[in-house]
Amino acid sequence: MHIYGFDHIVLCVRNVDSTLDFYRHVLGMAAHEERPGKWSLHFGSNKISVQNANDLPSLAKKTVPGSGNFCVLTDLPMADVVAQLQSQNIEIVEGPAEKAGAVGKLMSVYFRDPDGNLVEVSNRKR
Repeated sequence: MHIYGFDHIVLCVRNVDSTLDFYRHVLGMAAHEERPGKWSLHFGSNKISVQNANDLPSLAKKTVPGSGNFCVLTDLPMADVVAQLQSQNIEIVEGPAEKAGAVGKLMSVYFRDPDGNLVEVSNRKR
């Protein structure tokens, strides 16, 4: 088997509307209703599926809100990322700090979404 990338990730959330609002306003992602009641967030060629914790399919019954931890990349200078988060009263829990990414070093800042999922926004260091 040869794995070459991600298609999507799934976040289990307590409140779909709050989650969609957070990711639209804080990270500029686009929300799409894939079918009635089934939402996802899109950015570039990437997708985060949003799964309501009160309506989990049997396959995902042990998934809990707030257990996600992921990293997204931006070309925006880190000082601007920090300024935008602060302007929206988003608490930075760590960073900016240098981290190891998939293809090299990153400069990263961490914060939490409304469910407590840990979100990392990073610049690739050149």
